[in-house]
Amino acid sequence: MHLTPDILAFLVTMALLAGTVDAMAGGGGLITLPALMAMGVPPVSAIATNKLASACGTGSALFTYARAGHVDFRRFALPAAGAFVGAAAGAVTLQLIDSHFLAAFVPVLLILMGLYFLLAPKMSEADRHARVGTKGLTLIVTGIGFYDGFFGPGTGSFLTTALVALAGLGLVRAIGNTKFLNLSTNLAGLLAMIAGGKLLWGLGIAMALANMAGNQIGARLAIRFGGKGVRPLLVLLSAALTVKLLADPANPIWGWF
Repeated sequence: MHLTPDILAFLVTMALLAGTVDAMAGGGGLITLPALMAMGVPPVSAIATNKLASACGTGSALFTYARAGHVDFRRFALPAAGAFVGAAAGAVTLQLIDSHFLAAFVPVLLILMGLYFLLAPKMSEADRHARVGTKGLTLIVTGIGFYDGFFGPGTGSFLTTALVALAGLGLVRAIGNTKFLNLSTNLAGLLAMIAGGKLLWGLGIAMALANMAGNQIGARLAIRFGGKGVRPLLVLLSAALTVKLLADPANPIWGWF
């Protein structure tokens, strides 16, 4: 597809903002995915391109969290492997679904994810006793990985919630280890999308660089201040972009009514 300079600048800016938000609270895909689709990128290519940007950004944030001592690679190695398998399966499933159905279905998922971010309870800053063991956590993370490979937005928040509620981690440590798990899901989904020829390389690389810069900003802010106050901004931006997506009369969802 042809990208004009103004569209490219808009998408790169959204990737920068999404990276900042994602490193602090998760959910950056709620900004980039509707932005891509609103600019005319087909659903599967939008998800694939978002995966490249997200993988690079998440890797950047993981480096910062790990350097600050907030990532336990040994403890979460098995859940990360499960996340990889789940995401690969989800990405393969996505490519088997009709694109017209996806174009109508994705805005519905975006709305549901926005409501989740708006209504989800606040998470504790302090470490607590773990409620499930490594095997139980791996099964849960594998399911979340499938969702990430299939769609993606909100995965970081789901993983962080699981690590706080089930693994007993405080918020900042949970976000740091979420980056490890989320990088695994992003890489699996990205590899499956590349194999399927769905990635827009030029746009993806530009957005990836912006997302990496945003993740560096967000990770430093989260380590210093926590992720407070980010969710309302995320929901507002996601809602605005989703409304733009739905405002297109050509969106297949209107054919259902």
